[in-house]
Amino acid sequence: MSMDDAPTPAGTSAAVPSDGPAGSAPTVAAYLAVADEAFDGIEAVLALLDDDSVNRTPLPGTVNTVFALMTHVHGMACYWGGSLIAGERNPRDRASEFRSRGTVAEARDLLDDLRTRLPGWVDIACTEGVRDPHAAGTSRSDAADVTAEWALQHLFHEIAQHSGHMEICRDLVLAD
Repeated sequence: MSMDDAPTPAGTSAAVPSDGPAGSAPTVAAYLAVADEAFDGIEAVLALLDDDSVNRTPLPGTVNTVFALMTHVHGMACYWGGSLIAGERNPRDRASEFRSRGTVAEARDLLDDLRTRLPGWVDIACTEGVRDPHAAGTSRSDAADVTAEWALQHLFHEIAQHSGHMEICRDLVLAD
């Protein structure tokens, strides 16, 4: 089954552009459905935390907090989707993402921002490709050589991976 034939889960609210190359709308819908699943998982993590626990780590100095992970997911997505794919200028301090602290409401704002912006980035990737292969903001030395498809897959891999990290961190912090 190709990406264009991939089923979209029932209840998915992803907006699908009606224009673009033939076949791009199902691909966009599939990408957004996968992202929505991960974003829903992050929302479920945040729903159980308060402003103290979102900033706690089960093992100080070694494991990132849920807030730091959410900040990193936002920064990472704004780089790969916004800067590289869409050609936006999203300033990023990757190292400080992992030291960030904030409230559950601020973490939700970051998540909501991604839910709002991601459809446009995916549409650009599927219809135009990479607008700025030399965008600053990543530690990867090969970023200028990646395709839009690779960048999207990497973006979704990172969202899913860090969503899992958030779930584990939440479970351990709340078990204390």
